[in-house]
Amino acid sequence: MDWRRDGELGNAHPQGRPAQGARPVVNAGLTRIPAPFVVFLGDIQDEVFGKTGLGVAQWRPQDCIGQVRLPHCLVDAGVPDMSIESAKACGARALIVGSAAVGGRIPEGWTASLCAAARAGLDVVAGLHIRLAELPGLAEAARAGGARLVDVRVPPASLPVGSGRKRTGKRLLTVGTDCACGKKYTALALHQELRRRGRDSTFRATGQTGIMIAGAGMPIDAVVADFVTGAAEVLSPENEPDHWDVIEGQGALLHPGYLQVTVGLLVGSQPDAFVVCHDPLRSSISGWPDFPVPSAATIIERTVTLGRLTNPAIRCVGIALNTSKVTRAERERLLKRYAAESGLPCVDPIATGTEAIVDKLLRDFPA
Repeated sequence: MDWRRDGELGNAHPQGRPAQGARPVVNAGLTRIPAPFVVFLGDIQDEVFGKTGLGVAQWRPQDCIGQVRLPHCLVDAGVPDMSIESAKACGARALIVGSAAVGGRIPEGWTASLCAAARAGLDVVAGLHIRLAELPGLAEAARAGGARLVDVRVPPASLPVGSGRKRTGKRLLTVGTDCACGKKYTALALHQELRRRGRDSTFRATGQTGIMIAGAGMPIDAVVADFVTGAAEVLSPENEPDHWDVIEGQGALLHPGYLQVTVGLLVGSQPDAFVVCHDPLRSSISGWPDFPVPSAATIIERTVTLGRLTNPAIRCVGIALNTSKVTRAERERLLKRYAAESGLPCVDPIATGTEAIVDKLLRDFPA
């Protein structure tokens, strides 16, 4: 199924009804990324730093024909390994940079592979904090190969400061106890379940991977701090009263490096409901070993406290666990434990689906 054509990740009006004076959502034309494509995973050792490649391969399987990995790469997207040459021979039209170091940088040892792809005529697509043309030799290689360099992490100009004014329509935000713990996957799965039930829903992407999957969105962590809440308002404009915007969360409220984007997105999106995403096997913040991962209960409390600034009625409707690394029996035990502790439905959005959370959402917010 190609969701870009039959609307699986959108609706009849994918950008919703624009808020008065709001600018269009950035990157609405990103579906111009040619398919098929391959994902480039470099030589990363941890799935946390390959979430873009893994996410695109998971949610666009009909378009992702393979992966390009350097020696010693330990991350596998579950698609065929290819070289640049074999990818081109198999019909690939683009290479998506599916990995990055902390801070959205490209290690020096990867540039040669990106240049080779561009010289071969493959468009190079990335969501970095630097522009692809800034990498040594890449612009020249793209000119030589007739390839495009596509930067996804580029917010629109002249974003407004957040107004805090209430907007029509309903909104759900995914929040996390850490980065890379399932916020995007949970939002996508919730959106698909709402659509399956015939509800009017739009997935609102806020990071480079989500934007590459959905073809539109707002790279919220690339927005100047003063305008993050305004960017969230532009991303999720006024809509019909029974329309749900399912907004991909970013960062984490108690993350020592990325909490600022989380707060801005929470206040600006004004969610009616939120779902807490959590990796039960993770004891410390990924990349920050001196900071323990907070409990789901702590994140629920903090999210409600901050979210009430712009939506006094905000409430948590469920917990989503990433149980991909445990047995089925352990998964069932964890889901039951977190449900009992929180009094909320608890699911693994990929392994078990999101029906239980959507059931509660629709009970709490009847059309």
